[in-house]
Amino acid sequence: MDFIDSYLATLSQSVGALSRDDLRKACDALMVAWREERAIFIIGNGGSAATASHMMNDLNKLTITPGKHRFRAIALTDNMPLVTAWSNDSSFAVSFAEPLRNLMRPGDFVIAISTSGNSPNILKAIETAYEIGGTVIALVGDVGGKLADMADIVIRFPDPHQGRQEDGHLIMNHIIAGELRQRMKDEG
Repeated sequence: MDFIDSYLATLSQSVGALSRDDLRKACDALMVAWREERAIFIIGNGGSAATASHMMNDLNKLTITPGKHRFRAIALTDNMPLVTAWSNDSSFAVSFAEPLRNLMRPGDFVIAISTSGNSPNILKAIETAYEIGGTVIALVGDVGGKLADMADIVIRFPDPHQGRQEDGHLIMNHIIAGELRQRMKDEG
């Protein structure tokens, strides 16, 4: 079997093993955020930062339902001047935590995306989110690292390959946004 066939076959198996219960728990929590008009902050590094931006787009646009108020999602990854200012002037470890101190309010949500679950700036942001009084949803790799131990809701992508974990996080995003839109349509 060549790389292409092997990659796709393994990805298919991993998608098949993805926890539907964990996806539903995340959707349940995000429906609370929607009903209460809470903000949802999304964070990640590298490829996970790109997924955070994509997820913000999908939560804000893909879920639009005529006659219903909209989700309020913000990808902290999208303000590079602020991320780099905190990283340069203080520490990369606070690059998301400090913006949360400006923007997050008690009852708001954070979605943290990390294949390793051990990025210091992600972990510090989660600590800050809890200090403020938020709820944390984590999209992680197969192990989950420290983030999996810290988050309220964890969705693991059951595959040891980092690239397929990133693929899985984008699949999770599309599942979550589609499910939320369906639930919004169904809600009276």
